[in-house]
Amino acid sequence: MARTRLYRSGNLILEDFPAEDISEYVSDPSAMVWLDLCAPTPADFEMISEEFGLHALAVEDARHDHQRPKLDCYRTHSFLSAYAVTTNAGSGELSATEISVFITDNALITIHKDDSFDVEQVVARWDSNPDLAKHGVGFLVHGLLDVLVDGHFDAVQELDDRIEEVEDILFEDGSREIESVQRRSFELRKSLVKLRRVVLPMREVVNTLLRRDLHIVHEPLMPYFQDVYDHVLRATEWTESLRDMITSVMETNLTIQSNRMNLIMKKVTSWASIIAVPTAITGFYGQNVPYPGFNAEWGFVASTALMVVLSIGLYISFKRRDWI
Repeated sequence: MARTRLYRSGNLILEDFPAEDISEYVSDPSAMVWLDLCAPTPADFEMISEEFGLHALAVEDARHDHQRPKLDCYRTHSFLSAYAVTTNAGSGELSATEISVFITDNALITIHKDDSFDVEQVVARWDSNPDLAKHGVGFLVHGLLDVLVDGHFDAVQELDDRIEEVEDILFEDGSREIESVQRRSFELRKSLVKLRRVVLPMREVVNTLLRRDLHIVHEPLMPYFQDVYDHVLRATEWTESLRDMITSVMETNLTIQSNRMNLIMKKVTSWASIIAVPTAITGFYGQNVPYPGFNAEWGFVASTALMVVLSIGLYISFKRRDWI
């Protein structure tokens, strides 16, 4: 499925025209074309290669998944690889959609494998700044990157909220809470590692786009790309801080579990010590040999009193040390 747009002299002239008609417009210096391909076929790749003279290596990168976010520059065009991300509101699980972009002097071609990327957000971003369309294809690139980076920001914010929830239950008692913290911390760490792989290389991508020798971004668009670059830096720094935070949460959880185990062992040992006193006394008086108080009523009374006094004494001593 293809989406198309035609701008001429900074004005939106035509929309959703057949992709086969692109050749009629790309030769016009005053025209600017956007082509979006969702789940492209081999025939689609052959078509754009012929129409736009794309480099074979760039087309190969667009065909294959799991590319690193990057910007490759060729003689007649540039190839940009980036990711749109979303998070599950309940678990914080991160989902990433790869976006391949070809940038020519007067055309922008976006390619994604499925409809999980909402291209309507990009269209709405372009329509909200129609006065920038006169500055060339850099206008289309800015709208796309702005949406992608905003998505990165939203993902970081969502993960931050999930980490705060884990911190809230960190000091709650109960084995279920401990297991929940372990599981959720591990899931959040996986999402943060995945997000870092997406966000961190975007600094280099946007920084390269700002190079004047590429002639992708015209001077009036420089402040807008600088703003995107600033958002990329903030998202990167936020992601790094969250990785440190979730690591701290996991380490704290292990420390709390260790402390709770030590407390349990201390209580068990204290009660075992108390129980050992009457066990030792009854064992002594259970000998089959004469001893003080043997076959005498006062011997039973003395042994019973000794057990009670020593047990109470140990209990009071342990209680004062907070061992029980």
